[in-house]
Amino acid sequence: MQKRLQTLPRFKKHFYSTLLSLGLMAAATMLSCLYYGILHRTSANIPLVYAFFLVLVSSSTTGYLYGIVCSLYAALSFRLLYPCPVLGMDPCLWEYPITFLCLAVISIWISSMTIHLHTQSSLIKEREKQLAEAEIERMRANLLRAISHDLRTPLTGILGNSLVYLENQDKLSQADQVSIVRNIYEDSDWLINMVENLLTVTRIRDEDMTINTSDESVEEVVGAAIQKMGKRHPDCVIHARIPDDFIMLPMDAVLIEQVTINLLENAFLHSGNASPIDFVVESDGPQVSFTVRDYGNGIPENMLGHLFDGSSYTASHSTDAQKGMGIGLVICKTIVTAHHGSLSGRNHDRGAEFTFTLPKRKEESPPCA
Repeated sequence: MQKRLQTLPRFKKHFYSTLLSLGLMAAATMLSCLYYGILHRTSANIPLVYAFFLVLVSSSTTGYLYGIVCSLYAALSFRLLYPCPVLGMDPCLWEYPITFLCLAVISIWISSMTIHLHTQSSLIKEREKQLAEAEIERMRANLLRAISHDLRTPLTGILGNSLVYLENQDKLSQADQVSIVRNIYEDSDWLINMVENLLTVTRIRDEDMTINTSDESVEEVVGAAIQKMGKRHPDCVIHARIPDDFIMLPMDAVLIEQVTINLLENAFLHSGNASPIDFVVESDGPQVSFTVRDYGNGIPENMLGHLFDGSSYTASHSTDAQKGMGIGLVICKTIVTAHHGSLSGRNHDRGAEFTFTLPKRKEESPPCA
């Protein structure tokens, strides 16, 4: 309760604390009078009732004042409402102020503990917020480095090939000219795909990780992705295994197709050899898993913990000119998460594999008879 009060303006904070104190003390007085009316005598339980409600006041209001005032009220209640000796002593004697003193000490102690706990909780929350912001900033910096790295590679290729063509146009054979133009085309095509991927991620994040889904055939989506992969990389051999059962999943077909192509392309470009790639679809209870498995070099150990934070390319010491896979995996992770699925990567005995899962549509409960 005190945590909520601390978030209110000063006037409302004290207004609600006053109302709460009056209500709790009124409840303590009513219970004590009811108890006294039933037994027609005082008892040790009456001070305990006030002490209990005093603890509630001290732990639920702001500051020390309300607990001290309610302690004085409780002590006066013993004097005014229960004139008979309480616990065998006469309230009119000098021992009476001790009652107020004890209750005041209890109130101050409880208030101090509550304020201390609230302060510690605020400090912990502030620390967690700072750590979260630092983590977000670190991921943002990694993403910017990954984007710069992945975009610089095709742009450098386009610039270099264009310069070679312009400076040596008269010296190049027809085959060399076609090869240079083809390289420019491939780099431009890859650059366009990367920009589209980035725009997709931006759209998903701007919409608070929500997307429009519809029931799509897994076989059709996978088939379209493999077909496009074949056009983009004719030398890539893919062995697909899909269940015979007809599977429909709620998804954005274009985005899941994009995830599939990204993972297949990563396996083809970074496996280090031309071995066929396995693509396995399995229906597992409430979800469907999609696994891309290659038989190459595997994932370096120092990259396993950074696959999806945008820094995987920096974790590698490779200096080759291949397009980095860091931003592509971030894009895949974002898309799969927006579908309420999961994405993971690991090494197996003869290479690496990435698996993403998508949930099936929950079946509606049958109407009650």
